[in-house]
Amino acid sequence: MISDTILTTQIHHAEGFARFTANQIERGLLLLAALFVGVTQFGFLLASRQSLLDGYPLAVWLLCAFGAHVMLCRALPNRDPLLFPIVMLFCGWGLVLIERLAPPFAAKQTLWLVVSALVLWGVVSRPLHLRWLQRYRYVWLFGGLALLGATIVVGRNPAGFGPRLWLGLFDAYFQPSELLKVLLLVFLASYLAEQRDLLIDPARSAWRKVRVLVPLIVMWGLSAVLLVLQRDLGTATLFYLVFLAVLYVATGNWRIILAGLVIGVGGVLLGYRVLVSLADLATSDNRALAELGRSALALVNVVRLRVGVWWNPWPNADDQAYQIVQSLLAFAAGGVFGQGIGQGSPTYIPVVHSDFAFAAVAEEWGLLGTLCVVLLAAIFAIRALRLAVQLESNPFRALLAAGIGITYGVQSLLIIGGTLKLIPLTGVTLPFLSYGGSSLLANFMMVGLLLVLSHRKA
Repeated sequence: MISDTILTTQIHHAEGFARFTANQIERGLLLLAALFVGVTQFGFLLASRQSLLDGYPLAVWLLCAFGAHVMLCRALPNRDPLLFPIVMLFCGWGLVLIERLAPPFAAKQTLWLVVSALVLWGVVSRPLHLRWLQRYRYVWLFGGLALLGATIVVGRNPAGFGPRLWLGLFDAYFQPSELLKVLLLVFLASYLAEQRDLLIDPARSAWRKVRVLVPLIVMWGLSAVLLVLQRDLGTATLFYLVFLAVLYVATGNWRIILAGLVIGVGGVLLGYRVLVSLADLATSDNRALAELGRSALALVNVVRLRVGVWWNPWPNADDQAYQIVQSLLAFAAGGVFGQGIGQGSPTYIPVVHSDFAFAAVAEEWGLLGTLCVVLLAAIFAIRALRLAVQLESNPFRALLAAGIGITYGVQSLLIIGGTLKLIPLTGVTLPFLSYGGSSLLANFMMVGLLLVLSHRKA
């Protein structure tokens, strides 16, 4: 009796110590993040000779960071203590970057951070959402597809030109493809968790397994077609790579990756040839055919431009390739230690606050800054994949955690590789660092799900 009481007391003390340790680690890391963001903010204010009142994003960031920390300590005491500090460090760094590179957008991004923090609170305070996310996967996915399809009809572009990827009301804009990214992950995790045993069963015929994958391929195909119609090729590429990776995680069959890459390359080449043929219809007398031809021609020009700029940007360094050339010059100018906060000329890069935030980091923080970004992004992705391994007994949760980690890692690699001219530029944002309210909101949703999953494993 006494021994049982002692054992129970020890267990309670151990659990309390574990909770305290997780909270303490997260709090300590947040303090380090606050120190970095604070020094960066004040350094920028001094360099640009602005008043302390212009540093209001720092005050908002502190409120969001430590307010969310208190909420997480109460709702998810056994969560992974590394995820949230990494996210908030990137968000704070990103706010200073946006204030430096595109001051008119700083207030909007700050407001989006507040909204995203509230959404994070909503996700982690209702962990039972995982059940109805899994149960009603088709409802959520078709809802996301409907929003994405609406952009083709009533979509807008805040800049007034270019692809209409946003739905807008007054001065507020939202990009449905970001929400669809989350919903597609939920759908993939739910469907593959349900069919996993059949897919890995060696006794099942290959034809039966292919039949099982048909709904999955159809759902992904609809997403890809809508994105291509919008000329959002970067998000379409991201969706395809994540689709293959999650399918591999669910089955463990490397042939899926190989076949998927072969089919993907073949599909791209075939699709390009079809688009070139359709582009010839731009001069047709038939109004509908001419409109179809012009749309195909615009998409062909986008593909040609991105591939040509990637292959050899220097002949058009002052025209079509100006953006990527300036990015490369920013990396060169940054050196090892960078030009310094608020120094250098990263604003020479068009749309630097969105597509080329990593190049701005390279110029002002140098090689050390870019290595920190890559290292922290890798830690985030690895922690998510580690969580997936720990949740192996629950296929849905394991696949959802793996999908979030893969999505974050692949998206980061796509934009980092694009700014370094290692791969053609895709146009996706660098999560949490780049400007983009829709992206920030969707990423906070995924972080909330990861935190819930990390608490559930305990």
